[in-house]
Amino acid sequence: MFDVKEVSSKSEKEALARQSQLTKPQGSLGRLESLAVLLAGHQGRACPQIAAPWISIFAADHGVASEGVSAFPSVVTQEMVKNFSTGGAAIAVLAKANQAQFEVIDVGVLNDITQGGMQIFAHLQSCRVASGSFNFLQQPAMTAEMLNKAMAVGCHAVERALSAGADLFIAGEMGIGNTTSATAMIAQICNASVEEIVGLGTGINAAQKEVKVKVIGHALRTHERAFTTPLEVLRCVGGLEIAALVGAYLACAEKGLTMVIDGMITCAAALVVCEIAPSAKNWMVFSHQSVEPAQQCVFERLAVKPLLDLSLRLGEGSGAALSISIIKMACLLHEQMATFAEAGVSESEGVK
Repeated sequence: MFDVKEVSSKSEKEALARQSQLTKPQGSLGRLESLAVLLAGHQGRACPQIAAPWISIFAADHGVASEGVSAFPSVVTQEMVKNFSTGGAAIAVLAKANQAQFEVIDVGVLNDITQGGMQIFAHLQSCRVASGSFNFLQQPAMTAEMLNKAMAVGCHAVERALSAGADLFIAGEMGIGNTTSATAMIAQICNASVEEIVGLGTGINAAQKEVKVKVIGHALRTHERAFTTPLEVLRCVGGLEIAALVGAYLACAEKGLTMVIDGMITCAAALVVCEIAPSAKNWMVFSHQSVEPAQQCVFERLAVKPLLDLSLRLGEGSGAALSISIIKMACLLHEQMATFAEAGVSESEGVK
C-alpha cells in the first residue's frame, strides 16, 4: 500500500475565496485560476509560490532497441546523457532558463560513462541498476530486483529535491527504445489497439513503424499471463528509467510535492502510479499534449487535460519545463492581483 498525502481542502477553499475577489470576471483567467487553487492545496497556504523547481532526468537503455524499433542506435542514449550534463540539450537550456535545479541520473545506460565511480560530468548522478533492460521479446524487461532498485532510484531523487527545498518536481527521461516500452505499457493497461496508438517516436519510417507494431503485439501476447498488476506490466515490458519515474512519482505523492508530468513516456509511468494509488493524480499537473497517440489513451483513462499543445515529441522533460513559467504566473497572478476592495473597483452583481 502507498500512503498518498492528502491535499489541503482548507487551503483550496481559501484560494477559491480569494479568486472570487480578484479584479477580474470570475473564471476569466481560465485554467490559471484552477492551477493556483491546486497549488494552494498542495502547499497548504492560500497563496502558493513556485520558487525552487527541480528537474531529474533518468536515463537507461532498452534491450528491445536491438529489434530495430528506433531511428537511432542505442549509443545515442549515452551520447545524450553527456549532452545533458554539459548543457547542450533542450532540457538543459530550459532548466537554466527557469533557474531549476537540474540533475541527470544514469539508471541503466548500456555503457558506464563514469570513471572509477566518479562523476565526470556536471549534474551527473551514477545510480546504475544494470546495463540496460533485457529484450522483452525474449524475457521480461526486468527482474523483480531490478524493478525495485530502479524505483528506489526515483524515490531517492525526490528525497534530494526535498532536501534542497524544491517546491515543484519534474522528471524527464532518455532511453533509445523507450517509446516502444511505454506504448506497450499503455496498450496493455488501457486495453488499446497497438496498431492505433503506435507513434513515430524518434522519427521512424513506415517500415520501422510496422516492425514496432509487430514487436509490441508479440511482446504483449508473450507476457500476457504475467500481467497481473500494473507493476508487473512495467516489469515485463517497461524499462529501468520508466521504473525510476514510477518510484519518483510515488514518492512525490507520499511526500506531498507537486509533480509536473511531461510527455508520453512519463505519462506511462504516471498511469502505473495512478492505477496502484489513484489519489496520486491529485498531485500531478499534466504539462502538454505530444504528437504520440498513446498519450491520449492516458489522458482519457485518467480524465485529465494537459496545459499545452505544441506538437512536441522530444521527451527529456522538455514540455514539463516549458510549463514552469505558466505555473509560476498562475501563482503570481493569484497572489499579486488586487481584490475589488483593495483597488476600489465595483464588483459585478453576481459577486456581491
